[in-house]
Amino acid sequence: MTMGKDYYKVLGVSRSATEDELKKAYRKLALKFHPDKNKEAGAEEKFKEIAEAYEVLSDKKKRDIFDKFGEAGLKGQAPGAGGHPGGQPNFTWQYHGDPNATFTTFFGNSNPFDGMFFNFGRPGSGGGAGPRQHHVFHGAEPMDIEDDFNYMPGFANGHAGPHQGFPGQPQRQANRRKRQDAPVHHDLKVSLEDIFKGCTKKMKISRRVLNPDGRTTRTEDKVLDINVKPGWKEGTKITFPKEGDQLPNTIPADIVFTLKNKPHPTFHRDGSHLVYKAKITLKQALCGTSLTVPTIDGRKLKVPMTDIIKPNTEKRISGEGLPHPKTPARRGELVIKFDISFPDRLTKTTKEVLSDTLP
Repeated sequence: MTMGKDYYKVLGVSRSATEDELKKAYRKLALKFHPDKNKEAGAEEKFKEIAEAYEVLSDKKKRDIFDKFGEAGLKGQAPGAGGHPGGQPNFTWQYHGDPNATFTTFFGNSNPFDGMFFNFGRPGSGGGAGPRQHHVFHGAEPMDIEDDFNYMPGFANGHAGPHQGFPGQPQRQANRRKRQDAPVHHDLKVSLEDIFKGCTKKMKISRRVLNPDGRTTRTEDKVLDINVKPGWKEGTKITFPKEGDQLPNTIPADIVFTLKNKPHPTFHRDGSHLVYKAKITLKQALCGTSLTVPTIDGRKLKVPMTDIIKPNTEKRISGEGLPHPKTPARRGELVIKFDISFPDRLTKTTKEVLSDTLP
């Protein structure tokens, strides 16, 4: 039923959207149309519509009523809406009208564009080279971030579900006074086999944790689980917000792991392609040969080479590389390059034969 506003259309989701899909849609649209970032006409009104839609659809009771009776049902104006199946007669709801409150409850900060939270660098601006993908973990559950902004750790420090009231002004002022420590960076070295299959890495960190008195600290070990997805690119960043040292009057640093490829004895990685260098003799290069080429999953491929092989010759085999990060069912190529071994010396007879034979 679509009486009045269509909140699903506002968020750009289907009527069967899950809670995670609603959160992802609100996050992307709220950042895109936030008045502090978007100065276009109508952006502020759109920002308000997005907040209102999320307030309704993220609350199960409001969503049930909206699905049955539309916007009029939320205001108690639709015929039959007074007897909600939950047993609460004469249900009425009115949006509080403050999209910034919704934003603050979701993101945990009312001004994400201040200080170190965001970097809107673009090519030529000295602030980065465009959108980047990060994998941000809240606790042990990952949340993939990829939108029109260059995401910086420290902003998504706890997004709420259905609206449960707003933080008090004194508390927000106290949060503003706190400064977050700079991110702590570590390399995460992963083998090509792990990139091919995906894996879980357990990283142990030691950090200082505040005691109940809020002033003294103790050292505590913690194991962070990192779910490496098949095909992840080198340079992918995995962020654990606020898992650094806890100190009085500071916000703990984010722990950031950056994926690095381990050197491999057989292959060299080139994006989603794997490069294999085959060693052959000059005779094989000129007369042809049949190669036995290994694959990343342990198989052996027979590759006939009938044409003359030159130093810059490449043989490409589709579907034998690494998975594409966004579509793991697709794989890159296995690229065969050649290292041609030349003889150190030739006999006089051999030289004469070659001289008579070669063009």
